[in-house]
Amino acid sequence: MAVPPVVVPRWVQLVILPLTLLAGWAVLNAAGPIVLIFTIAALVALLLNPIVTLLRRTHLPRGLAVLVTYLGLALVLTGVGMLLSNPLANQVSAFQDSVPNLVSDANRSLDDLQGWLDRNGVDLQVKEPGRSALESLGTRVAQGSGELVNLTRDALLRLVEASIAVILVVVLSVYMLLYGERIGEIVRGIVPRGDGTPADDYPARVQSAVFGYVRGQILFSLIMGSSAGVLLWVLGSVGIFPEGKTYALFFGAFYGFAELIPYVGPAIGAAPPVLIALFGDSPLDAVWLVVAFTALQQLEGHVVAPQVFSQALRINPLLVIFALLLGGQVYGIIGAFIALPIAAILRETIVYLRRHLVLEPWGTPSAQELGKGPPGSSADPGDEPPPDRRCPECGTPRTPGAAYCSACGTELGAADDAAAAASAGPA
Repeated sequence: MAVPPVVVPRWVQLVILPLTLLAGWAVLNAAGPIVLIFTIAALVALLLNPIVTLLRRTHLPRGLAVLVTYLGLALVLTGVGMLLSNPLANQVSAFQDSVPNLVSDANRSLDDLQGWLDRNGVDLQVKEPGRSALESLGTRVAQGSGELVNLTRDALLRLVEASIAVILVVVLSVYMLLYGERIGEIVRGIVPRGDGTPADDYPARVQSAVFGYVRGQILFSLIMGSSAGVLLWVLGSVGIFPEGKTYALFFGAFYGFAELIPYVGPAIGAAPPVLIALFGDSPLDAVWLVVAFTALQQLEGHVVAPQVFSQALRINPLLVIFALLLGGQVYGIIGAFIALPIAAILRETIVYLRRHLVLEPWGTPSAQELGKGPPGSSADPGDEPPPDRRCPECGTPRTPGAAYCSACGTELGAADDAAAAASAGPA
């Protein structure tokens, strides 16, 4: 059954809409990080809500369904961590044990570079500063991850703030899930009414967009991380960067996790093996690694990403880049991270409103209308429909059987009934 569009009057377009946009922009500027926390919590709630809905079908109360969902999420994350902890811990431990040898190889490379500079009369000292930096870095890495960074008061304060933000996100997402059905009804009362099917239900479309994006991003990271690990294992097996075969799992997992970071993710993921090869026994391996990772990123950008995200976002690549740049400009890395799901939500909003909203025309006559004269005049084409077959609001010719005007959305049922009754009367 067709749903009639909602006509937005001209005075609303002229006054209310600009004021609403200005007020919304002012609130966003004033709220700052609060809006970011609520946005992240809403995205988490939208992502978990399908699981809660599925559990509700087993006649579980909504509160218990939310609790089970979060407990299940915690168990899944714990299980994945335990599954990967042993092999990753072994490779990290082996990597830490090999750090002294890597530092020694790097020092020899610095000696060779310094000797070449001295022989060519270049007055530049790189040996001693580089040796000191490498020794310091090697000592910290060998001591373990807990000694990598000396936490200052500012760093500790940021850690506390981040922890509070994470707790707030979890708490807010729990409340949003608990009141999810009520929030959905409120949203349905604000936006134009759909036809009642999931494909034409605004909250369902938004939830599907977020869930599709996250699913696509996780799949994309798994594909790229696995590809990077296999690539390093193959290169190590043929004698290029032998450490790649030894630490393939660790480097692959790091590369896949780095893919979650917009813009610089691929470069960050490729940096550890390239730097290790650069300061190793064969610096030429670093060149081969750069070539291999560049080819992998080309494959990622032209084959993997379009295939994975074509169904997840359905947004023009230019708009994707614009969303990432805008999110990064407003909220940094976190803003760029949530920019794409927000862009997917905006796309669904625009598609839904275009389907159910009709802006009342401002009455400017078209060139065709200006060229028409009164009935019977030379400018009159002679086949213009009579007044009872035109929209009483804007004068647009009516489509036979239509209940609403295609131009302004005015209801035409009463006029059609009157015309039908008149035509059925006695002659």
